Amino acid sequence: MVSLDESLVARLKKGSVQYEVLVDPDGALEFKKGGKVKIEDILAVEAIFEDAGKGYHASESDLSNAFETTDVFEIAAHIIKHGELQLTKEQRKHILEEKTKQVISTIAQNAINPQTRTPHPPARIEKAMEEAKVHIDPLKSVDEQVTIVMKAIRPIIPIRFEEVEVEVKIPADYAGKSYGDIAKFGTMLKDRWENDGSWVAVVKMPAGLQNDFYGLVNHLTKGDAETKLL
Repeated sequence: MVSLDESLVARLKKGSVQYEVLVDPDGALEFKKGGKVKIEDILAVEAIFEDAGKGYHASESDLSNAFETTDVFEIAAHIIKHGELQLTKEQRKHILEEKTKQVISTIAQNAINPQTRTPHPPARIEKAMEEAKVHIDPLKSVDEQVTIVMKAIRPIIPIRFEEVEVEVKIPADYAGKSYGDIAKFGTMLKDRWENDGSWVAVVKMPAGLQNDFYGLVNHLTKGDAETKLL
C-alpha cells in the first residue's frame, strides 16, 4: 500500500457528486491501462471520498445509489478505470512523448500525400502538428488522437489515409526464401508461380508503408526484383 504523502487523486463524477480515491501514481496508471495490478496494492486509503483533500468520506447510501455496491475495491477500480487520474509531472511528460511518437508513427505508416501518392516523412507530420498547435492528451487512446490530429493537419499538408496495391516479381533464385516475409507484410491479394520459377504477388498495404516494402524486397533479392504500384 502506498503512503499518503506519495499518493495522488483519481476522481469520477456521478450525478452531482464527485467521488475520489487516493492512489499510487504508477500503479494506478498501470491499472488504468489494463495492467495486471491488484487494486488493493495501489490504494493509499481503503476508502471512497467526496473530497479527499478535506477527508470527507462518501456515505454508504450515496455509494450504493451511484455504484450499486459499497465495496471499496470494486468502486475504486471503477473510478480509476473510468475517471480522471491526476498524473505527476514526470509521468505526464513521459506519456506525452511516447504517445506523440505513436501518433506520428501511425499516421506516417498509413497516410500519403494524395497529390504525389507518396508517404509523408514523420518529421513533416510532426512539423504540421506543431503548426496546427494540436495537443496530445496523455490519457486518450492513440486511435482517438490520430483522428484528431489528422483533422487538425489537413489544412496544413495534403494528407489522407489510403491503402495501395503493389505487384512484385521475385526471381527464382530468391522466390522461396522471400515468400514468407512478403506474404506477411500486408494482405496478399493474389500470387502465382511463373514457368521460370519466379514468383509474382500482389500485396495490399497501408500507403505509408510503401518505402518499407520496397526496402524489404530489395533486401531479400539484393535489388534483383521488379515492383509496380497498381
